[in-house]
Amino acid sequence: MTTPLAQLPIKLFADGADRQQILALHAHPHIRGFTTNPTLMKQAGITDYRAFCRDILRTVTDKPVSIEVFADDLPEMHRQALEIASWGANVFVKIPICNTRGVSTADLITRLSAERIPINVTALMTLAQVRLVTSALALGAPAFVSVFAGRIADTGRDPVPLMAEALAILRDRPDCELIWASPREVLNIFQASAIGCHAITATQDILRKLDLVGKDLAQYSLETVRMFHNDALAAGFTL
Repeated sequence: MTTPLAQLPIKLFADGADRQQILALHAHPHIRGFTTNPTLMKQAGITDYRAFCRDILRTVTDKPVSIEVFADDLPEMHRQALEIASWGANVFVKIPICNTRGVSTADLITRLSAERIPINVTALMTLAQVRLVTSALALGAPAFVSVFAGRIADTGRDPVPLMAEALAILRDRPDCELIWASPREVLNIFQASAIGCHAITATQDILRKLDLVGKDLAQYSLETVRMFHNDALAAGFTL
């Protein structure tokens, strides 16, 4: 990673479910935490949720790790949250903003927060949801608020103004940090940092591009032309 990225105040959280990648990234000083979710774990072929998470947490003990409940019933979400939280002092339990029927988890968030369970409230996409979560979180309990800026951008909306307003809502809550979730490109890291976002997640696709930060554009242009030419030759194209 190059100096411009290293100088950014924003925390970079690696998002994934590949054991080898997580353990390798754990040693990297610029990776300040980890997040995962059931979809990423399914894609990685994880079959034993508990065993995978506890294995990771035996090594990653000094950086926050966000692990999600997957129940749809709120009492069962609470039970799962308590178990997940028991796996390590650095665990943040990810609670979705609602269940699959659209039922708000605000009361559950309040209960867990009052029980001093570190929470990462996930899948937010509106300012109304940010306000609801901010009110639901008990004062002083550590929490992340994950707004899916990348998915907002996928709908054709600019997420920057919304994320800036989300920060304003959280301004008086030093116990709560805003995460720019689901980024789509390296530029999002700089956008998120510019507005003062506390953290941003990054999948392996984005992490692989971090060495490009600050790259000379003329050289990058030349490398791109050479790639097109070499691929045409390798394919045996003729006209």
